[in-house]
Amino acid sequence: MMKASFRIALVLLFLSLVSYQSMGNKQYKIKVSELRDKIAAEWIGQMIGNIYGLPHEGKYISNPGPETWPYGYMKNLDKLKKYDGAFSDDDTDVEYMYLLQMVKYGEEPTYQQLREAWMYHIRDRVWLANRAAVGLMHFGYTPPFTGSKELNPHWFQIDPQLINEIWGVIAPGMIGYAAAKSDWAARITSDSWGVEPTIFYGAMYSAAYFEKDIHKLIEIGIKALPSNGRFTATVKDMISLHDKYPADWKAARKEMAQKYYIDEPDMTKTIWNANLNGACAVLAMLYGNGNFQNTLDYSCAMGFDADNQAATVAGLMGVINGMKGLPENLYLPIEGWKLPFNDRYINITRYDMPDGKISEMIDQTLKATIDLVIAKGGKLSGKPGFEVLTINPEAAFNPPVEFCLGPLPRMEVGKPVDYNFYTEANKVYNWSLVGGKLPDGLTFSKGKLTGIPTSGGYSRITLQLDNGKEKATKEFNLLVRGTNIAPTADSILANVRNLNEKVLDSCWYTFGKSMYAKSVDVINDGVLSGPGSVFYSLAAKAKIPKVDYYGYSWKTPQKISMMAFHSGCLEEFGGWFTSLNVQYLNEAGKWVPVEKTQISPPLPETDIVFFQPHFVEYVISFETIETKGIRIIGDAKIQDHWNKYTKQVSGFTSITELSVYH
Repeated sequence: MMKASFRIALVLLFLSLVSYQSMGNKQYKIKVSELRDKIAAEWIGQMIGNIYGLPHEGKYISNPGPETWPYGYMKNLDKLKKYDGAFSDDDTDVEYMYLLQMVKYGEEPTYQQLREAWMYHIRDRVWLANRAAVGLMHFGYTPPFTGSKELNPHWFQIDPQLINEIWGVIAPGMIGYAAAKSDWAARITSDSWGVEPTIFYGAMYSAAYFEKDIHKLIEIGIKALPSNGRFTATVKDMISLHDKYPADWKAARKEMAQKYYIDEPDMTKTIWNANLNGACAVLAMLYGNGNFQNTLDYSCAMGFDADNQAATVAGLMGVINGMKGLPENLYLPIEGWKLPFNDRYINITRYDMPDGKISEMIDQTLKATIDLVIAKGGKLSGKPGFEVLTINPEAAFNPPVEFCLGPLPRMEVGKPVDYNFYTEANKVYNWSLVGGKLPDGLTFSKGKLTGIPTSGGYSRITLQLDNGKEKATKEFNLLVRGTNIAPTADSILANVRNLNEKVLDSCWYTFGKSMYAKSVDVINDGVLSGPGSVFYSLAAKAKIPKVDYYGYSWKTPQKISMMAFHSGCLEEFGGWFTSLNVQYLNEAGKWVPVEKTQISPPLPETDIVFFQPHFVEYVISFETIETKGIRIIGDAKIQDHWNKYTKQVSGFTSITELSVYH
């Protein structure tokens, strides 16, 4: 008969194998009860990190935070008492919104479904890349165009890494899937190396179900990144700094800040830079060395956008250690609470999004996780209460079959066209022209439009996208324009010809100074984005109503039937037209309105900042007129702002290009 001690040892070995399989094995297993515990600790850990970190947000730039640890909740303890539970912020509320979409649509919602949620629920309290993405969504674009470098000037900011941890959470042990899905989701708001920290975290969150060592997790995160990517080099640099200063985190932080903030190129130098804040989080994890409280305090003390990395690393620590790894005083900080944060998640940030019971959020996440694992080749087995989830670690993420909508080709008669309708997200699928007629001179093959258009006007076509099982169709209205005569103008017309740099410097602006052109002369140079491309009609400090105009004049009459206004980047305190009209010089030399103009697409229905898109084009059509001068004219928005130095700035508009067509 087997000895009791030997039987116990075998049982313990079996339970250990059920809970954690080696990261090198081809199949992982985890008890559903343990899976739920880790999901619970992730949600609660993120809430702890976010609320704990908020008082330190943007406080430590030139120097790190003080070593008066533990920091505690500070002033947010009163808010926890006020709401009698955890309260929402942008580190957790977008993920809660994503969770609700998974409840509604299944574990793999599409870009279009997430876009609809963004436009409905997110109406304020977003900044930088998130705000820019919302504006582009209301303009009619879908991801990934809403995060592209050409359209979203904040593509490099921190935004995606603080709102996408959930895609790693629901993919335990499916590291490749989690990394690819996190990349896909990050492109809703961001691009290029701006999405790399999100990929890094997605892989780490997925791996953390089966790997406890923070150093090994960081290595797993690195392997998920592009080998030559910027953040790959940054993470390796942080490891080297930790090795160089194993007992001096401030020395490591100083070198990090010098390289990735002080010496950062002008166009991407902000305290919200994704690479910079990702570096802060890696240092916090290395110096925290697996201890929740220490890692949390280091996350805050590293500074810059501190609450975001505090929330992300606290959630990761939750996945690693489960609820037993969270300090009880941080999730039960109020006397009388029996459940973590009193089992209440109070929505104070998102329109028409319900308050949540934390336990229900955990159960909903658990269901999405199990559904995804099964859909990707895993299985659920065992009796109720003793279920085990078997995971396929080779699972791959395949983007949903859908059209991604962004700028259509800017085509002119006689000029070559080489335009892709596809993005990396749907490039792998089959593309077909199933209806309509292409503009003369153009051909369509495998999602690409090429050729040289021979005549102007609109052409409607219908495209089909399929993966052999699912298919989608979409109609597109293509415009071929005549010749742009703006570069031939003898004079550029504007009521403000030069940027008042002193006024700009007094404001809270969020782009590198090299973005802004000093003169209006850039509006017919053909450059639509990048350094020196954007002119602001910012002239005065006084807060006064203002009408702006931009246009051209010629020595000889020109026949004109279309104009195209291309906006530049916008600020929180203004930069957009609230009305837009066209005027021309009549034979008597007086400015008169052009009748029956059509603007496509129309200006936003509201002048609220969150609906305004960066770097978009408005095409204005009308019956042909003959004139020596033409201009667009409209009201410049005067936008209230929280920053005291920005409050008294007059309205202004932002422009990169004004085209004029025969």
